[in-house]
Amino acid sequence: MAELKDDYLDNHYIHRSNWLRAAVLGANDGILSTASIAIGVAAASDVREPIILATLAGLVAGALSMAAGEYVSVSSQTDVEKADIEREKQELVEMPELELKRLAEIYEKRGLKPETALLVAKELTAHDALGAHVRDELGINDVSQANPIQAALASGAAFTIGGVLPFFVVFFLPLKNLEYSLYIFAIIFLVVLGAMAAKTGGSSIGKAIIRITFWGTAAMGLTALVGYLFGVNVG
Repeated sequence: MAELKDDYLDNHYIHRSNWLRAAVLGANDGILSTASIAIGVAAASDVREPIILATLAGLVAGALSMAAGEYVSVSSQTDVEKADIEREKQELVEMPELELKRLAEIYEKRGLKPETALLVAKELTAHDALGAHVRDELGINDVSQANPIQAALASGAAFTIGGVLPFFVVFFLPLKNLEYSLYIFAIIFLVVLGAMAAKTGGSSIGKAIIRITFWGTAAMGLTALVGYLFGVNVG
């Protein structure tokens, strides 16, 4: 059974969804947020130091904020899941017949005949009543169950890795037309990230690239516009 489960997971991508979502979101935000901050300041500055300072501050604050936000968000989800499981335990003790009926109705809705659904519900209840209800009534399983620490670490680390890329652009590339260099490199970074995420998740690479390029361009373009409109020289 364990080998069968491993073979199933090897052929599907859903088991990667939790950490992949957090990592992609973190890296995407790292690239986009840091590059947007740098572009906005570069559009209003003639010297490098304020751009470096703003970019570094955005990188550090963004990574910490992303990790903390992801931890709080996923922890809240975990708390809800735990509360539902405890409630399910109590219901199995107080009204086992009703819970058996609910389980059978779930299997009927999935296409089983009433007698077959009831038989399956009885056998699964005899084997692991709580596990059956948690999985089939609440929709919680090992694949979908949230892990706050894993999500927070993945998001914070991914944001840092993503944010370091435009920071290097700010630090090493010529100051002249720096905002354009930032945009070009940020789009390249985003395209590579989108393609890698799509390949890892088994989805369309083309759609991922188009989506990430469009929204990345919109975000950085608006930030540059703000920099130009409020472009009091900060040099």
